[in-house]
Amino acid sequence: MSSHQSARPQSVTYLTPPEWISALGPFDLDPCAAPSPRPWPTAVRHVELPVDGLAIEWRGRVWCNPPFGAAAAAWATRMAGHGNGILLLPARTETRTWFDSVWGRAEAVCFVRGRPHFHRADGSRAPFNSGCPIALIAYGQRNADALRCAGLGQVVKAGDA
Repeated sequence: MSSHQSARPQSVTYLTPPEWISALGPFDLDPCAAPSPRPWPTAVRHVELPVDGLAIEWRGRVWCNPPFGAAAAAWATRMAGHGNGILLLPARTETRTWFDSVWGRAEAVCFVRGRPHFHRADGSRAPFNSGCPIALIAYGQRNADALRCAGLGQVVKAGDA
């Protein structure tokens, strides 16, 4: 789950499909969790606004579906430094974020099949798809194994790209 925030004053919250969390979890921490009440958990510990998930200590296996756009770079950098978790990003593989925080740093990348539908804050499925291809990025072997077993798309070694 993530609170995807735009440059506009209001935020738009889109939740990760619950079947993805079930297939990939369990996770210890979601530092970028959607606001309470959440229709399903993404981790044992959820950090939500106004607490800055980038400013807290990260422990254990982390799930991170950060805000899309320019803000995603800081979350990708933090996840790469933490080295244990799965990060959801638009599959814009040519960007600085990917070159700085994914290629050569992550263990594996899953290019998700199709353009998924995320969910609204109330848990209902959004009527529109993500609008862009989505990738799940694994940091650490356990997380790479989870991507391979989840069946969500094509998994490649990040060091190979």
